[in-house]
Amino acid sequence: MATECFAQTSGGVQELTFAGERFFVLPEREYRRLQEASEPPEPELPPPNAQGNYPALETLKAMIARDIIRERRALGLSQAELARRAGIRVETLNRIERGKFAPSVRTVDKIDRALKAAESQATKPPPAAEGKAKVLLKRPGRKRKGK
Repeated sequence: MATECFAQTSGGVQELTFAGERFFVLPEREYRRLQEASEPPEPELPPPNAQGNYPALETLKAMIARDIIRERRALGLSQAELARRAGIRVETLNRIERGKFAPSVRTVDKIDRALKAAESQATKPPPAAEGKAKVLLKRPGRKRKGK
């Protein structure tokens, strides 16, 4: 069975048609821009009242939301992936990130543990392959004793 593949390039974006389906290849910079544009913005902090005080609950919800959004984005996680790792519903995480919901301490702890685990995975070097030969480096001109 022969499958046809066609390619066109326009403005740095390459369009491919493969087996009757269209695919687009674009520079990573543009992909990241589009990805960030699709994300909801961070919630705004509420304005202070006449005495200059901020409403505590609304401010707390916005600050928690902002922290979670920034950490999640820095790790390259989607809301769905973070929710899965934290063991909470995507809808719950979405409401928290929009500042519409005051999460319980338990929920914040689940999200925090999931973010820390993802961060440690991102910074941990890949495990060494088993059965790999060890390489010993010798300094030139040095001989081992007894040889």
